[in-house]
Amino acid sequence: MRPKNKCTRIGANRGQYWPTNKGRTDLRRIDLLAAEIGSTTTVVSAFDKLATSDPVFLGQGVGSTTVVEGDVRIGLNAAMADLSTRIGSFEPDRIAATSSAAGGLVMTVHGLVYDMTVKAAKEAALGAGGVIRMVTAGRIRPETTEEILKISPRIIILAGGVDYGEEEIILENARFLAALPLSVPIVYAGNSAIQKQVSAILRAGGKEELILPNVYPRIDE
Repeated sequence: MRPKNKCTRIGANRGQYWPTNKGRTDLRRIDLLAAEIGSTTTVVSAFDKLATSDPVFLGQGVGSTTVVEGDVRIGLNAAMADLSTRIGSFEPDRIAATSSAAGGLVMTVHGLVYDMTVKAAKEAALGAGGVIRMVTAGRIRPETTEEILKISPRIIILAGGVDYGEEEIILENARFLAALPLSVPIVYAGNSAIQKQVSAILRAGGKEELILPNVYPRIDE
């Protein structure tokens, strides 16, 4: 399928545009543009002379996948623009696209106060290409267990509390998550003062844990 001859905005730089093809004679014709849309990165590869015994790989372009923006074509256009800086302006006879994102990495996010730590953790997860299926604030209720198991997340994010702030509820939530019958990594990005305690709780529950800096270390952040 030949791309439409129209100007398409490139998301990474609002002042740049993918050049229009209409009436241009300086475009390099290529046989195929192959696009691979991942959870976080979109890669396009250009190929030529595919009908011969000596096909040619011309180069690659890379852009950030724009799931959060609601249109993966923005990231695709950015990758195409990156490719054009390597091989010059081009027009493919065919475009083929595939995705390895598998719909995104399914996550659940658990924090303390929704407008603070939960929101920050949620934004971090979305920025990493995650698909968030559950968000909780405060103590995780026992009846939540069934819903989490039904979601079957690939990663669980535990946050909560500014640095050297609330501890008790976060530790309770860590114990709750550690007891879940799920073999998935748990990322802790909450109150840094209790990182060692949270890590010990998760390890005792047989969970793979990853300790990261607090997503909301101070009230003014």
